[in-house]
Amino acid sequence: MSDKTMRWQVLLFDFIFFFGAVVGQVTYSIPEEMSKGSIVGNIAQELGINVKRLKSGKARIYTEDNTEFIELNKDRGLLLVKERIDREALCGQTTPCALHLQTTPCALHFQMLLESPMELFRITIEITDINDNAPIFASSEKRFEISESAVIGSKFVLEKAIDADIGVNGLQSYSLTPTKNFELKLENEADGSKKVEMVLQKPLDREQEERISLLLTASDGGQPRKTGTMQITVIVLDVNDNAPVFTKSVYKATLTENSPRGTSVITVSASDKDGGTNGEISYSISNSKRRLSELFQINKKTGEVMLIGEIDYEKVKLLQLDVEATDNGGLSDSSKILIDISDVNDNSPQLKILSKSDTISEDSPDKTVIAMLSVNDPDSERNGKVKCNIHDDIPFKIQNSVDGFYSLVTEIALDREQEQLYNITVTCSDEGVPSLSSSVTLTLQISDVNDNAPVFERSSYEAYIVENNTPGLSIFTVKASDADWNQNARVSYILEDSSVNGVPVSSYVSVSADSGVIHAVRSFDYEQIKDFQFLVKAQDGGSPPLSSNVTVKILIQDQNDNPPQVLYPVQTGGSVVAEMVPRSADVGYLVTKVVAVDVDSGQNAWLSYKLQKSTDRALFEVGLQNGEIRTIRQVTDKDAVKQRLTVIVEDNGQPSRSATVIVNVAVADSFPEVLSEFTDFTHDKEYNDNLTFYLVLALAVVSFLFITCLVVIISVKIYRWRQSRILYHSSLPVIPYYPPRYSDTLGTGTLPHVYNYEVCRTTDSRKSDCKFGTTSRQNVLIMDPSSTGTMQRIQNEKNILDEPDSPLEVGCLQFNNLCQ
Repeated sequence: MSDKTMRWQVLLFDFIFFFGAVVGQVTYSIPEEMSKGSIVGNIAQELGINVKRLKSGKARIYTEDNTEFIELNKDRGLLLVKERIDREALCGQTTPCALHLQTTPCALHFQMLLESPMELFRITIEITDINDNAPIFASSEKRFEISESAVIGSKFVLEKAIDADIGVNGLQSYSLTPTKNFELKLENEADGSKKVEMVLQKPLDREQEERISLLLTASDGGQPRKTGTMQITVIVLDVNDNAPVFTKSVYKATLTENSPRGTSVITVSASDKDGGTNGEISYSISNSKRRLSELFQINKKTGEVMLIGEIDYEKVKLLQLDVEATDNGGLSDSSKILIDISDVNDNSPQLKILSKSDTISEDSPDKTVIAMLSVNDPDSERNGKVKCNIHDDIPFKIQNSVDGFYSLVTEIALDREQEQLYNITVTCSDEGVPSLSSSVTLTLQISDVNDNAPVFERSSYEAYIVENNTPGLSIFTVKASDADWNQNARVSYILEDSSVNGVPVSSYVSVSADSGVIHAVRSFDYEQIKDFQFLVKAQDGGSPPLSSNVTVKILIQDQNDNPPQVLYPVQTGGSVVAEMVPRSADVGYLVTKVVAVDVDSGQNAWLSYKLQKSTDRALFEVGLQNGEIRTIRQVTDKDAVKQRLTVIVEDNGQPSRSATVIVNVAVADSFPEVLSEFTDFTHDKEYNDNLTFYLVLALAVVSFLFITCLVVIISVKIYRWRQSRILYHSSLPVIPYYPPRYSDTLGTGTLPHVYNYEVCRTTDSRKSDCKFGTTSRQNVLIMDPSSTGTMQRIQNEKNILDEPDSPLEVGCLQFNNLCQ
């Protein structure tokens, strides 16, 4: 294609889409009949787009009617001719409008689409005409029968030539040869065409020339010029003085599109002043436009024009019919009929999805473009005005971005946890009556992001476990759920670092990461710990992960695993502890009280006291709840002095545990009487041997310590003496030094007072160095059958017996007394 035959012009201007995509419009102008592969233009350069963007954006050409005359070379960014373009086949004979005298250019309209992000560019290619069509006549021959009496100036309508080209390449002139009797007259018409008439300029003489042959030539203005011819034959008839005359030079009619065949359009009428056969008129439609003869026909006798084809407003809006009225003498007149086609709403809006997204992330911002649609309604005025809307209450809206193009965008933030899938139905309706509409449905999947933290089923947990459990025992399960999906909803459980009484909580319990089951790591003891609490974290598998904490409190339940412990009376190994009851005691006299405790709790610590065995069951009783031993009758002289009671203490656990205590009671008014009853107790020989061994061992240890201390003191003394001698020979003053507590202030020898040892023991002590017994009453007796002198010594100690109801202090004897 040379520069002389191709002229193109680029017009670029920017539109700003609502969703931010840049929309451009480019206009090219190329001649028709270009060969395949010819370059239309460099679209990438004109739009300022990098060629790589064409590939990455999946650039493609979109046309509404799916005709592909132009193709896009994405590697070079060029628009190329894909198919031969015939302007006449594409647009027909585009001529000035009969009413407005405006020429509509022949053009290809299509769009170029890009994705990621979505962009749309409108491209218009004007197809210019070349002189590839010669003027032609509908018929090659025209026959006229003209009376020889035809007056000079009589006009005879000739058929118009048709040239599919336009502009200078279209029909430009007519010529008629020879011009002996007739001349050619041209008259401009409203639609831009020319009315061709043959005018008689010299009277006809049938006797001289009965048949005249003329040649009508139509020429265009192209280079080179092309022509078309029609043979005209004039048969000279005898006298017909008057030609038919139409009542109107222009008839106007209105016809609704889609009118049924046989519809009467209009009736034309002409009159002829001649009479007889010369006044008989016949009507015909000019064949200047072949398509019109396929749509209409005229009644030759009545002049009624009938519709015989289908009228479509979207194809043609105004039609012009040329009609002729001819008498039998061959004289004729012409007129034209202008038919205005009115539109009806017979086309639904046409929806096409240009581009769409099948999946969108739930955290996409507002006004994210989901799809782009093309909407077209070929009807006119209100019938062609289209409004689109979305069904249902969903977070999307549709907006008109450019005439005929709509964008579907998000209206608010999306939430996959509320809705995972949307079926979006877009309906476009025109404003015709009745309104016509079309719909299209798009399916949109919402993809998940990690925007929900795990949520526990409870705000806090409280669980119970019985003490003395087996380590590894499952206590209970915490459960958390995550509203997200897949990996984002996969919950793991983690024990938060903390301590219980200074010990890491992980040494008490553990948590299963997958199931949330809490296990006891150790065996619990209610008497050591009664409850503790810790935090469990639930964390999802998202990136970054989200988490939440819950407080778990473990309550240790008590078991009856501890028997009662008797605090009083104290059970000694060999000493006899006796409660003294005077013989004058009345009924209900309080002998003593058994005191016991149970370290368990609840009903496991409820204690009851029972008298299991007694020397005289009729004399004493034990309080069930308080453990008090009282007399149940008057004490008499017949009652034995030595009474032995066995009391059992039981708790209320299941099964119950118990402890037994033996209470010795002396029924007497004086100590000598009691002492005579209790002298039958003898020491065990093994006990005496053991005691002698321990005493010898203690004496050996004390002797060793004494000798060691003596050696150390002598060594220190010598060392100080030698130091003093050194100082004596020196010029420094001599300051004597004494170690602490070294001087003998109490006259007990070289050892300080703190090193004096005293070995004490209680009477009747067996396997301990020193035994202490306490009682709430003054009449508690401690008796050693092997030493009666001890009893007398105790009676003489006023500090033991003078104060009533005070604890009995055990006297301590010097080591030399014990050895007697």
